[in-house]
Amino acid sequence: MTREAALRIALAARELSGVSAAGLVTALAGKLDLPLTETKLAGVTVTDLREILAGDHADENCHVGVAGDKLKAAVRLLWGEGVSGSELPPLDAYNDGDMPGSIRVACASNSGEALDGHFGSCERFLIYQVAPAELRLLAVRPTLAADHDEDRNASRARLIADCQVVYVQSIGGPAAAKVVRAGVHPVKIPRPAAARETLVRLQQTLTRPPPWLAKIMGVKAASLEKFAVAEEL
Repeated sequence: MTREAALRIALAARELSGVSAAGLVTALAGKLDLPLTETKLAGVTVTDLREILAGDHADENCHVGVAGDKLKAAVRLLWGEGVSGSELPPLDAYNDGDMPGSIRVACASNSGEALDGHFGSCERFLIYQVAPAELRLLAVRPTLAADHDEDRNASRARLIADCQVVYVQSIGGPAAAKVVRAGVHPVKIPRPAAARETLVRLQQTLTRPPPWLAKIMGVKAASLEKFAVAEEL
């Protein structure tokens, strides 16, 4: 379980009189199965929580001894609303046109500001604007809504369609094809890494990009520069 999920459950348990954090974990696991993730917690409803707390008596329409407003507050905390100390990274200010010559990059993530997600199962995409001398985190986009669609991979591709590149730990062939059709270039980083550290390495190539990146940026590739100079001479 991630720290984010554990924090949400602990705070939700405080809203539920007589329910410990450990007890709530056990009850949620019985309903949602392990591991308990932010995506699963974000799908819990008040009805779900009432049934979870009723346990074996749920079929008897047992009313748990928790007020309705407390149940609602607990559910909102499970969703992550108003959770201070969350490990989700803060966003940077950005206006269109702030970073000339930049590209937009998505990173598949399951925790904090890590690049540690698979395209088809990551909890969220971190969206960055990347320029040679600067990078900013613009958005954190949960994938929960996309996963309710019939074609979840196509929905995930649409979620990042304003990006030119997406970094993932892995991605299957059919999903990669949908990402490419959305105009996004997938790049695999097999081992978990810090998203910003990965993007710093990308930054270093922006002024003299390799062919695949030059095509995205609409500029000449570094490997072709010498030929361009020869033609000019």
